[in-house]
Amino acid sequence: MSKEVLLIGKINSFIVNAAGKGLEKEGFAVKRTAPDITAIDKARDETRVWIFYLNGPDDVNDELLVYLRDHIAEEHILLTLIGNPDELKDVQAILPEEDIANSYERPLDVHVLAEGLERAFSKVEKDNEKKRILIVDDSAQALKTMKGILSDKYSVYMANSGVSAITFLAKTQVDLILLDYEMPVVNGPKVLEMLKSEPSIEAPPVMFLTAKGDKQSVMTALALKPVNYLLKSMPPEELIRTIDEFFEKR
Repeated sequence: MSKEVLLIGKINSFIVNAAGKGLEKEGFAVKRTAPDITAIDKARDETRVWIFYLNGPDDVNDELLVYLRDHIAEEHILLTLIGNPDELKDVQAILPEEDIANSYERPLDVHVLAEGLERAFSKVEKDNEKKRILIVDDSAQALKTMKGILSDKYSVYMANSGVSAITFLAKTQVDLILLDYEMPVVNGPKVLEMLKSEPSIEAPPVMFLTAKGDKQSVMTALALKPVNYLLKSMPPEELIRTIDEFFEKR
């Protein structure tokens, strides 16, 4: 697979440029971008291995860190941080530890960085062999819980609204959607309707997630023709078994 990395850091920084050149000598394709949300969006493409080279206090701003946090969670970005101890501490206050693939203090030996990136690409390759599941739920806790249950066996993506899900699916294919039935603003049935009517999206199979198990709620949901209807209260092992059986029959 192509070893392309996105290097986020000051464009005119000597040490950031030196890191980029060093990685190129190690066989990586390095795409450079400034630590700016607009610039990152233009440069990122489908690259999943990112490096954020912190080189000054103005690199650490909440808006950029929230952007990184959201994209890491939703798109399986593997992020490596490089900085001094204070900069790393500031970033780690916003980005959960599990969202950071590697963290290094500068000055950094580029060979050490290259070894860490090789491990990241190995993880990407393994993830690419798994079935892809998108979980759509407005509850951050529900997303985290479901990801924790499924991520050992499946490559799990997350969206916190129907609109985010549609945007994500326009550029990323998945094998199954677990869709919250009762979301506010744009609920599960409406998202399913939007998916079926959007010509640019090949709608994946959908399983509804709901807290309601009464007969009327079940019948109403099944009338929309999802492939299944899952209660959020079901035991983790039953959830995994249900999804396993779905993929085995396809």
